[in-house]
Amino acid sequence: MEALLSILLIAGGIVLLYFGGEWLVSNSVVLARSWGISAMVVGLTVVAFGTSSPELAASLAAALTGSPGIAIGNVIGSNIFNILVILGVTALLAPIAVQARFIKREVPIMIGVTLLLFPLLYFGHSLSRLEGLLLVALLGLYIWFLYRADRGEAAEVQSEFEQEYGDNRKTKADWRTYVGLVVGLVLLVAGARLLVMGAVELARGIGVPELIIGLTIVAAGTSLPEVAASIVAALKREPDIALGNIVGSNIFNILAILGFTALVQPIGLPWETVQRDMWFMLGISLLLWPFLVTGSRLGRWEGGAFLVLYLAYLGFLIATA
Repeated sequence: MEALLSILLIAGGIVLLYFGGEWLVSNSVVLARSWGISAMVVGLTVVAFGTSSPELAASLAAALTGSPGIAIGNVIGSNIFNILVILGVTALLAPIAVQARFIKREVPIMIGVTLLLFPLLYFGHSLSRLEGLLLVALLGLYIWFLYRADRGEAAEVQSEFEQEYGDNRKTKADWRTYVGLVVGLVLLVAGARLLVMGAVELARGIGVPELIIGLTIVAAGTSLPEVAASIVAALKREPDIALGNIVGSNIFNILAILGFTALVQPIGLPWETVQRDMWFMLGISLLLWPFLVTGSRLGRWEGGAFLVLYLAYLGFLIATA
């Protein structure tokens, strides 16, 4: 009975997080554009933050309630889920052709950001506020770097934004916009609280470490915005948009979510606890690069291999829990 209640709390939390994120993003876009901010800048900042808002809310709630395993596991698990499951499913639906410039720039940045976590967690066994500030500062540099991209890339970003949100969306903010923002934030906070409560109780009830719950259930649940966006992009035969969303999301997950969470509440786990999943996250990030370089595409074969690899990872987690 207690396990069922925990599952219901988790499910309710995921639903609230999903709709809270949707309301927050859509109304933030309207507000930003009503202030005269370009679609490109909104796409690189507001939308990127918004799609990562469920992960941020869940990690913050977990850190503040003394569950660092869920806070860190959520980020590591989301990055693993994004690459193996979301890109795997997307590639199965529509093979992803990739611009060489994207491979040379964005994927190495994702790998570099992943590598940065190793010394931070290995030497300090935690992320302090100072290290959180470092991650947030690097996030600012990353956004500035994207904004300073050449005109061709800027046009691509704007085109993708317009395809997702359209030219004819309301661009004037009114009282409904502000109410929508508040409601979105309230849903995010409530959803994060329910999700973390359910996850903690489930971990305790079945005797599984909180880190495992964070790596699996919480990570998959908070990745729903990326799931929806990527499947829609694949069905529209624009899977390259999905790839950009996933790589960008993985960068934001580390820099923004862990950065802001550590600023509010320092988080950490013994290195021995997280090293296995850290190495796996780094390994699949490195694996993505040659897959894309080979023919500059992520085909159905690679997508299937990613899904099989994720199932094997899940099986290993369950066997060693």
